[in-house]
Amino acid sequence: MMSTNGSLSGFDGVEDILEKYIPPEHLGSVKRVLYGQNCGSPVAALALDPSVVQISKDADFDLKGFTFSALPEQLRPSRVVRVGLIQNKTPASTSLPFSEQRAAVHDRVGQLIDTAGAGGAKILCLQETWPIPFAFCTREKSWCEFAESAETGPSVALCQRAARRWGMVIICPILERDSAHGETIWNTAVVIGNNGNIIGKHRKNHIPRVGDFNESTYYMEGNTGHPVFETAFGRIAVNICYGRHHPMNWQVFAMNGAEIIFNPSATVGELSEPLWGIEARNAAIANGAFAVGINRVGTETFPNEFTSGDGKPAHTDFGHFYGSSYVAAPDGSRTPGLARHRDGLMLVDMDLNLCRQTKDKWGFQMTARYEMYAEFFQKYIQPDYQPQIIRDPSL
Repeated sequence: MMSTNGSLSGFDGVEDILEKYIPPEHLGSVKRVLYGQNCGSPVAALALDPSVVQISKDADFDLKGFTFSALPEQLRPSRVVRVGLIQNKTPASTSLPFSEQRAAVHDRVGQLIDTAGAGGAKILCLQETWPIPFAFCTREKSWCEFAESAETGPSVALCQRAARRWGMVIICPILERDSAHGETIWNTAVVIGNNGNIIGKHRKNHIPRVGDFNESTYYMEGNTGHPVFETAFGRIAVNICYGRHHPMNWQVFAMNGAEIIFNPSATVGELSEPLWGIEARNAAIANGAFAVGINRVGTETFPNEFTSGDGKPAHTDFGHFYGSSYVAAPDGSRTPGLARHRDGLMLVDMDLNLCRQTKDKWGFQMTARYEMYAEFFQKYIQPDYQPQIIRDPSL
């Protein structure tokens, strides 16, 4: 049961309910099944700097830290990188002037970014279109004013300053205004290097067409393919929101060499919450890469009513964005999630050597039949394609 504040019956998330009601002598077995084990043990807690812990208390956001290990190797040193992920509410009322809304979210997210930097994060990812309320449900075009340049926009500039200050790679998902192509709008993740330089960008591949997710009113499917960005701290990719429902999307990023695949999202409980905890984890297992699921948090209410075309009465809110951001490792283990109803920062140490070690152990890539898949897809995209169905002759 969801409480009015977005919690689960007063708890931050499922993990806290398990901690309270499962007897300690059984809790370890439950967690082993639900969350897997990293190198034979539960995913370990990460000791965080006391000053960072104090900031989280003073600024009222959830803070969690975890460590993924890899086995020691004789010919290759460990490759440990600290990754951060941020989930946040839209802090200002959607009825305020747009300039005030943007200033409020810049202040709040800027605070969270600086805390991640102080906590030692070297790669940080924000949630989908973080500088804007998720107003695509309304179909009102005035929200397009929030769109900004992927090269010179104010939200990108904020992240560039933070990247330079902390020596940190930052993934900055924005609503992009493409002035070179007729002012077209895209849902874009800008990848900023640890020197504050822009490495590149990726545009969202898959646009939902379900319920209040009226994003196709604002932008189209992306045209940047499946780029992997080689940074100072590892090879990363960004699989924006709806792409998590498409297994091939994750796979192509991994085939292009991604070691960490980030999934900045905005999704609500009624639609997808039962899927959330398994999608990134499945992707990590299947592709031998770390998968990072980041979800917006809170309920955003808009000035004007809108409808979904599904028979429900007109309403002014999208539903509750349930947070619960987490990280999954290629060996199938995963962290608990951040709170379901609070802003949050998670810091995770991950040894990227685990990617190759898991691939060697399971052999999914070695036993794949890419030539067979390629032949199938070449047939499938043809107008005269016929499914390979063998009918029982007795029917």
